[in-house]
Amino acid sequence: MIAAPVLDDIHVAFERRFGSRPRVFRAPGRTNLIGEHTDYNDGFVLPVAIDRQTTVAIAPARIGPPGKPTLRVHSEQFVETVEFDLRAASPSPRGHWSDYVRGVSLMLEKSGCVIGATDMLIRSDVPMGAGVSSSASLEVAAAMALASLSGREIPRLDLARMCQRAENEFVGARCGIMDQFVACFGCAGHAVFLDCRSLEYALVALPPGVKLVLCNTMVKHEIAAGEYNARRSECESAVKLLASVIPCLRALRDVTPAQVDQYRELLPGTLFRRAKHVTTENARVLQARVALESGNLSEVSRLMKQSHESLRDDYEVSCRELDVMAELAWKFEGCLGARMTGGGFGGCTINLVHASKTEQFGEHMKAGYEVAIGRSPEIYYCESAGGAGEIV
Repeated sequence: MIAAPVLDDIHVAFERRFGSRPRVFRAPGRTNLIGEHTDYNDGFVLPVAIDRQTTVAIAPARIGPPGKPTLRVHSEQFVETVEFDLRAASPSPRGHWSDYVRGVSLMLEKSGCVIGATDMLIRSDVPMGAGVSSSASLEVAAAMALASLSGREIPRLDLARMCQRAENEFVGARCGIMDQFVACFGCAGHAVFLDCRSLEYALVALPPGVKLVLCNTMVKHEIAAGEYNARRSECESAVKLLASVIPCLRALRDVTPAQVDQYRELLPGTLFRRAKHVTTENARVLQARVALESGNLSEVSRLMKQSHESLRDDYEVSCRELDVMAELAWKFEGCLGARMTGGGFGGCTINLVHASKTEQFGEHMKAGYEVAIGRSPEIYYCESAGGAGEIV
């Protein structure tokens, strides 16, 4: 159990809407220090759970049609209530926020959890479309809440896998497991070094006196549509071509940057660039872990800058707004590392900033971004947080 933070009146809000006393669960959003687009290539990542979270209140429904269990879900963020027939024969996604809840309910039932008529209230302060994993936060909190009513305790790793399957198979985004994993296994004061093939992980202490600052470009992306899935397909195409010369090749995780250069003639230009990013990014994650553990923040800064440049030039998932944010941060003396974070095409940059200079940093970023882009950004001063759990 997790000690309860101040939650305003979510219990009261639930009772007012549904007429019963709920149990309450939470799951954090996340930022990723380094290791972007490597998780679905069986690679390495170094994310951090943050103190922005999705909170789910849940209870068995007091009333409902007999023989037709209904999941009734209200989102405070969208000011909207939706209902699902839990026994519908062929449910399909709607391209709607509720797909994430419907997806995890389906995966839970496939695993043997029996879900009866249920009421759910969702509250979140994780920015949407900002590259900080609002979807995985919702998936994990909702899955944990629904599982609690089924009478089954699902191990966290199984829960993370189930939530990933919901996003892959129902929502339609071919994401890796990083977001769901860190929502389950995050730890305050630490990043999570994760091997996305073996799912072995280690906690890496964050440096003292350094704050996490997220700078939101206010450019929204729809990650399930188009480019994200296209990048994954391009990586798979590169693997098929390289498998003719590299034995036992399963994913770009099994390829070194030197091999990408060696067999460049096998790869069309686009596939070469995609493979170059993934293989060099995996190397950067391993180096960044060592640098953090040894307190070498100048090396962390160098690696984060290289990561952004690779995402911009080789993986082509950045955009002008993200590039402006990163370049502004690189010019600030108290910034110890900056890069885009998340799937790309908008969203946030992650910045490691001297704790004594966070306010000046925020002012610097706002002023510079408004001049360059003509839009006011949002700045989030974050703390690392623990993984999902019940609030009592």
